[in-house]
Amino acid sequence: MKKSASVLIVEDDEKMRDLLRKIITREGYPVEEAANGDAALTLIEKNVYDIVLTDVKMPGLDGIELLKEIKKISARTYVIIMTAFGTIGSAVEAMKQGAYDYISKPFKLDEIQILIRKILEEKALRQEVDHLRKEVRRRYRFNNIIGKSKEMQEVFDLIEKISPGKSTILIHGKSGTGKELVAKAIHYNSPRRNKPFVPVNCSAIPETLLESELFGHIKGAFTGAVATHVGLFEEADGGTLFLDEVGELSPAIQVKLLRVLQEREIKPVGGTQSRKIDIRLITATNRDLHEMVKEGTFREDLYYRLNVIPIHLPPLKVRTEDIPLLVRHFLTRFGKENQRPEMTISREALHPLMNYSWPGNIRELENIIERAVILCKENEVTRDDLPPHLLQESADNRRGPDLLHLSLREVEMAHIKRILESVGGHKMKAAEILRIDRRTLYRKLQHDDA
Repeated sequence: MKKSASVLIVEDDEKMRDLLRKIITREGYPVEEAANGDAALTLIEKNVYDIVLTDVKMPGLDGIELLKEIKKISARTYVIIMTAFGTIGSAVEAMKQGAYDYISKPFKLDEIQILIRKILEEKALRQEVDHLRKEVRRRYRFNNIIGKSKEMQEVFDLIEKISPGKSTILIHGKSGTGKELVAKAIHYNSPRRNKPFVPVNCSAIPETLLESELFGHIKGAFTGAVATHVGLFEEADGGTLFLDEVGELSPAIQVKLLRVLQEREIKPVGGTQSRKIDIRLITATNRDLHEMVKEGTFREDLYYRLNVIPIHLPPLKVRTEDIPLLVRHFLTRFGKENQRPEMTISREALHPLMNYSWPGNIRELENIIERAVILCKENEVTRDDLPPHLLQESADNRRGPDLLHLSLREVEMAHIKRILESVGGHKMKAAEILRIDRRTLYRKLQHDDA
């Protein structure tokens, strides 16, 4: 099936116009004609053409001036310039003004056909890329991160404020809380959205290979380096590099990362020349980097470079009001994937989900709902479709701890430890929630250890 394209021929020579019309209509494309630039401009102001084929020398508005006007009206119209003079000057000027290509008279008949087919292939590819970009932006708009809780609304507000900027961001959160999803939302709502988003899990790459993966290496830099390798920093140039589990970086890599942030340039392993890079760095961790700094396992200067804008992602168990929304989201998604539309969940099945501690956070909930959708007999998930360990823990949590036999001090420490666990051990955040200063929190914890 031939792809459709509307074509406007602009040529003051009537015989040439007739010839071009026959060539193009024979290919199956609708064609309109104009005898000069002014007449063409009148048509273009009323219709958007995919392709305009225009002569350069015409009475009144010439081809170059017409090209300029076309680009003001429709930047995506492809313009082919025809010239009988074949001068480099007119061709260069046409290309500067945005012409797709030029063709010199006299030309072979198939040259026009080949050019139009090439344009249509490029147009189709551009439309596909635009569609994919729109889909990615839609998927990673910050309001597509599921949550109505106060904690998540604060995260949404922060994403909206910081996305347009360039500042380095550090995302705190336990495994499975959606750190990469937040990083993608920031990237795809930023001016860098059309450039690469490159995610790296620092704990998944062996330390011996991580430097080469991040910064690249030149051929012969080490045994096995049989070719030059472009690193992930360079791959992300112009876009965003997301380093997950940044707390796992070795001291040597920490030094190199600090230098990149200071100098905005990288040096491949074995290389002597540095290369400038333009990236936005987003990092994430499930560890307390501030505590690691105190312990001497993470560089203080790097910590402050990374922690320009911190984002804390709360664990699922402290945002239980979001669980029904997430369940509905995953039911819809996995229902479609398994050809089981209109999936629902019974009230009896939702209750244990609300009372479970969710050590694996959203990722664990996602896996449990996927399993339930596959195992359930009807289009409604019931208690029988949930794993036994979840039902047992939920029942235990619902009964609650026996506080009657605890001292006031023990009740206080139990509460402090629950808050600390909920924020991934982040003491500064825990102190804020408890409404005490950090020193008081440290003192209470030291007394408990004594």
